[in-house]
Amino acid sequence: MEFSLMFPLNAEKKTNTINSECTNDLSFEFLLDALTENRYERIHLSNIMSEICCDPEVISYRCGVFEDFYNHKELRDAMEKLVPRLADLRDIERFQKDQEGSALWSLVNRLREIDEYVECITSLKDTLERLDIKSDGMKKLRDLVTEIDRESGFDELRADMDETFEKVRRLRSITIGVNLDEMLRPKTAGIVSLNDTEFRDSGLMRRFMKFADKKELTEGVDNGESGQFHPANPTTARVEFGAIVATGFTNDMKHETYAATGADTISNAISKPVSKIMKRTVDDIKSTLKRYVNISGYALINLMPEIVFYIRWAELIAKIEATGMPVCKAEIALKGRDNSFKELYNLKLAINKVRGEDINIITNDIDFNDEHRIFILTGPNRGGKTIFTQAVGLAFLLAQWGIYVPCKSAVIGPVDNIFTHFPADENETVDLGRLGEESKRLSEIFDVATDKSLLLLNESLATTSVAEGLFIAKDVVKAMRYLGNSAVFNTHMHELARSLDEFNSAEGKSRVESLVTGVRDGERSFKVSISPPQGLSYARDIAEKYGVTFEKIKDAIDRKQ
Repeated sequence: MEFSLMFPLNAEKKTNTINSECTNDLSFEFLLDALTENRYERIHLSNIMSEICCDPEVISYRCGVFEDFYNHKELRDAMEKLVPRLADLRDIERFQKDQEGSALWSLVNRLREIDEYVECITSLKDTLERLDIKSDGMKKLRDLVTEIDRESGFDELRADMDETFEKVRRLRSITIGVNLDEMLRPKTAGIVSLNDTEFRDSGLMRRFMKFADKKELTEGVDNGESGQFHPANPTTARVEFGAIVATGFTNDMKHETYAATGADTISNAISKPVSKIMKRTVDDIKSTLKRYVNISGYALINLMPEIVFYIRWAELIAKIEATGMPVCKAEIALKGRDNSFKELYNLKLAINKVRGEDINIITNDIDFNDEHRIFILTGPNRGGKTIFTQAVGLAFLLAQWGIYVPCKSAVIGPVDNIFTHFPADENETVDLGRLGEESKRLSEIFDVATDKSLLLLNESLATTSVAEGLFIAKDVVKAMRYLGNSAVFNTHMHELARSLDEFNSAEGKSRVESLVTGVRDGERSFKVSISPPQGLSYARDIAEKYGVTFEKIKDAIDRKQ
């Protein structure tokens, strides 16, 4: 079975896909910007982050792996070096499909890649053995790498590669024979010899003119230096480096000169003949590689996206902790629906703090349990309702991805999916109108949501009249209570939060509670607490602070008279 750092061995790889509305409302693009600038890494990270798993065993497995990455910078550094090397090795898989003798230099490059891979495995093995890793996932990876190193015969492979490289290194130059037409244009070309010394005479033109001045031509093709020029069978010729062995010109080696483009036919003629001449050496290299090309170590290539995922999140969480904000490993509730977050804050605010913004982040506590599972959140404009709603969703996601959660402590009973219902884009409401579009999306959510889902509603149904919006919103809350899911319904409809008795007396199993963001001394505190909606008291606090109550305005007028 394929090894994974996201799923334990033999675990069912069951996940639910987070829909595009949720990834947009919870600002996935913002998160990706904070994690990496690499386009390919963003694709891999997005694919992983768009899936949510609610299996407690899987989540605990991920939490352990992430913690090892987080606690050991040396591990992250080693993996960081491994990732690009693994990326470069993907093409090696094509080697297994080669049927013809590949060009020598192609094989040499692949041999070097395998040599590089051996170094990667050895380095990773040494790192994992040296570190005090704790998680089952990383321990199994250590065992896997150790087994690869032991069973793949890396010591023997290195010896074979050294021997093969020595053969290749002896080739220092190629002697080419060229036939000319009446206008001295290259007509056909072939390889005369392969040499173990470099060609150093740069006076080709001088020597050519010397021959031309003599008005003499050497009869035949053997000038005493190049060796006998005769046809040879490239399929049987045994070529040793430094030997003076010629190859014949065959029809398939014929190359024409293109006057219009000035194409260099001689250079184009080199590749195929060299491979044919060196077929014995090429076959030797292929024979060597085939002994190792199927080593199980290549399975590690499939771990690249997961390794990148853990590295990038560990780096980001470390930066957040360095700002003084709390982060923690979530405790996974194996049974029940209890969820508790202490000193929770929005991850996006922490990222802005990492980027240098001077902001005071307010933390809050919230518990989802059988006593309180659906919260109707009210408060003033710009009082932090949306920030808090997003914070809840992101906390669940990070915990279930296995990442440290932005709070002081966290206990989660995993949710099977998260659905968001934020204000609709005007461009998407042309056909149905805003109310119609919002109602349609709510209906689609209830078609797929379960009692284990988390619903986050942000100013839903606020685009119509208060009476119409309130009518639909009440039915939505009753439906959530009947379904039994967890939810935060962020709204300006204070009357909705005053209808708790109506909701909790209706049929259902999720208790509805009122949650408010407060105002203290006319200032928005961004603190969230369970209490009845304050309604006009918010406006009264603001009016008192800025002196726009009737009494203060009257006093100001009287003083001017």
